[in-house]
Amino acid sequence: MTRLSTHRPVIGIIGNHLMVNDRYPAHSAGTMNSTAVADVAGAMPLIIPTDPRFVSVDELLEACDGFLLTGGRPNVHPSEYGAEETPAYGAFDRARDAITLPLIRACVARGQPFLGVCRGFQEINVAMGGTLHPEIREIPGRMNHRMPPDAKLEEQFALRHMVRFTEGGVFHRLMGAVEVMTNTLHGQGILVPGERIVIDGHAPDGTPEAIYVKGAPGFTLAVQWHPEWNAAADPVSRPLFTAFGDAARDWAAARRPVRRIA
Repeated sequence: MTRLSTHRPVIGIIGNHLMVNDRYPAHSAGTMNSTAVADVAGAMPLIIPTDPRFVSVDELLEACDGFLLTGGRPNVHPSEYGAEETPAYGAFDRARDAITLPLIRACVARGQPFLGVCRGFQEINVAMGGTLHPEIREIPGRMNHRMPPDAKLEEQFALRHMVRFTEGGVFHRLMGAVEVMTNTLHGQGILVPGERIVIDGHAPDGTPEAIYVKGAPGFTLAVQWHPEWNAAADPVSRPLFTAFGDAARDWAAARRPVRRIA
């Protein structure tokens, strides 16, 4: 007797709000995210309009097998971690905050997998009680982690610095290397890690770059860089999305009835 499932796991890709041509409101997620989910994680990408007017956390938990917490230009609102809003914190997306922060906490409790990228990395830290610094490059001894603003796409996503993982830690075991090269396209970063947040990788200047939630029953990995770029060919991105897809398949298999054939 063998078991047959024709379903790919469904990965909810957290969308961002934007204005098309400065006047048409839209929800979007980069094609690179969908490509990485479909081609490397082996899952079905589903872009989510992250606004509580349209979806609830409970509905998302039932509809999806895992979540890709994407990057985005707007930042988590500082009131979510006890700071006052100033121009240094940039633009915000309060509707996304209202969905992603409780969604992360629910996934941690349930063991439902998620992968955090850039803003998603920061959201996980905030959801678990941590804080962010609005401009990492202003901290003495830190480098500029922002992307070159006027460069071509290939230059913006080019590998720019090393990340060193904890020897024997989760990311070291996953990547098979203690040090890897990554891109860097962020301004904010972790200031104080949240409760249960384990910083498992740092940039050479000490900036946290890889985290997970200690004691969580599911996949909770997150990175400050953008692994969706060239994910199928990149030796750092590929194992990350492959492991995420495997976690989503395990979750889907546990919750879906599987058709049996002789």
